[in-house]
Amino acid sequence: MSKFFQGYQINKTETGQSCELKQLSTDDLMAGDVTIKVEYSTLNYKDGLALTGKSPVVRKFPLTPGIDFAGTVVSSEHAEFESGDTVVLNGFGVGEVHSGGYAQMARVNGDWLVKLPSEIDTRQAMAIGTAGYTAMLCVMALEQHNIKPDAGNILVTGASGGVGSVAVAILNKLGYSVVATTGRMAEKDYLLSLGASDVIERSEFSAKARPLYKELWAGAIDVAGGNTLANVLSQMKYGSAVSACGLAESMDLPASVAPFILRGITLYGIDSVMVSIEKRQQAWSRLAQDLDRDLLERLSFDLNFNDLPQAASDILDGKIRGRAIVKIPA
Repeated sequence: MSKFFQGYQINKTETGQSCELKQLSTDDLMAGDVTIKVEYSTLNYKDGLALTGKSPVVRKFPLTPGIDFAGTVVSSEHAEFESGDTVVLNGFGVGEVHSGGYAQMARVNGDWLVKLPSEIDTRQAMAIGTAGYTAMLCVMALEQHNIKPDAGNILVTGASGGVGSVAVAILNKLGYSVVATTGRMAEKDYLLSLGASDVIERSEFSAKARPLYKELWAGAIDVAGGNTLANVLSQMKYGSAVSACGLAESMDLPASVAPFILRGITLYGIDSVMVSIEKRQQAWSRLAQDLDRDLLERLSFDLNFNDLPQAASDILDGKIRGRAIVKIPA
């Protein structure tokens, strides 16, 4: 293994932060008991915030960003892993306080890693990424609430993004009727091809929410927060549930308690960063089983490693559709 490798590094500056692609060495790797040759990463909304510095996502400097990666173990002092294992990492502060996936090498705590199911290779793992893994956690929460496919329509907000795209595909394969929202109606055919039965303009959820509205949805997956989530809550059927996993619109929730008290609905908060390794393993096992590979390829695209800084701005501006697969140079 060469001592030197390529990677992005974020440093703190007097005016904020800088990010550049540079030659790093094994001396730059952080503490950990498993060293991985990174083969693929991806681009999430949080990565966009980290790379651009538009939100204080990165809290330790210098640091290699990238909250996701998949690759092959080079060396391990961890009992669960050995050289040659293919692994995936999502969360645990990687890309925020511990160097992450935008480099050819990574060293992490083995307790953060999941061995990939044999049905999923490292490229497919990053087509899924944190976004797809979060989507699976959202679906599992609705299943936990005993929402069956015959209960009615499931709403997915922000459906042309990473979480939404995978959620639509999974729900469709499981037999649910899915209604998608998007701010880009030019993506309607794309969402229908993933399995949505209908597509609604995002603006229909942007006005101030009423305490209660007509009962429309048997379940929902929301990536937006803000007025969108408040409107979704007001439209839920009696006894239904919402999986909330994002804040693309706002961290605020200008809603009423009426849907919770008068309709008995449940709001599940979905955390993908610190969730237990057992639940992670369950989610990845379910992804191997319940995500159509052809659809996964259709909702993914290849992003050049050198184009990450521009793509980071694009994802914040809502210009990225589906899942970006970043091949790390060999």
